[in-house]
Amino acid sequence: MEINRLVLLAWLAAVFVFLFLPIVVIIIYSFNGGRNLYVWTEWSTHWYGAIFDNPRATSALAVSLQTAFFNAVIAVALGVPAGITLARRQGRWTGPYIALIFVILGIPELVSAIGQMIWMDRIGLFDGITRLSIGHSLFNIAVVALIVRARAEGLGEQLEQAAGDLGAPPWRAFKDITLPLMFPAVFAGLLLSFTFSFDDVIISLFVQRPGTSTFPIYILSSMKAGLKGDVAALAVLMLLASFVGVGFAATLLSRSGKGKTLGG
Repeated sequence: MEINRLVLLAWLAAVFVFLFLPIVVIIIYSFNGGRNLYVWTEWSTHWYGAIFDNPRATSALAVSLQTAFFNAVIAVALGVPAGITLARRQGRWTGPYIALIFVILGIPELVSAIGQMIWMDRIGLFDGITRLSIGHSLFNIAVVALIVRARAEGLGEQLEQAAGDLGAPPWRAFKDITLPLMFPAVFAGLLLSFTFSFDDVIISLFVQRPGTSTFPIYILSSMKAGLKGDVAALAVLMLLASFVGVGFAATLLSRSGKGKTLGG
């Protein structure tokens, strides 16, 4: 048994090394003071300061932040009602609708990106931020809908019905009762939508317009001229933003899952 346990622990350690070693490497090399990323010279935080002295980098960062914000708003505005409806108003349409959501989640991103590019050009949508926000939100609406649906299935409708019996209109019951009960799932969906949008490359590459390159696209284009330390520093900042967003969302979902079922 002891040998089996050691083998299992060794295998687990190997898996973690395989998964996280590239991340550790990029973090270390972001502190390389040399001009060439591949050639280590000295420890330095030079490139972290140089990022914000680069107008192209700061412009791309601003585009990504704006896009991620508007995408998250769209995803929550459409995904929350969809998730609640899937949980509360089930019927013959529920199965096909859920299947359609999983098709959206499972379709190759390249196919979706090409389709969005053609569709947006056909309808005359040429504003860069708008194109990026809508393009990113099509995937994230499905993510939010599934998260909210999972939360809504654990909540009964008795409290909303009681509010209606007391004279509260539907919008008031939703605002004062339903939304607070589902807030952890809604906020988790918001954070995940923001993170997924901030990291997106393929859809951004196809639907972007001149002057609205995102942060990941800037990193991709920077590699053509040779890898420098600023690319590694930018990658680490994106990694940090992703970890914070996903970690916060996971914490909220975990806490909401431990709560008691209300109104059931």
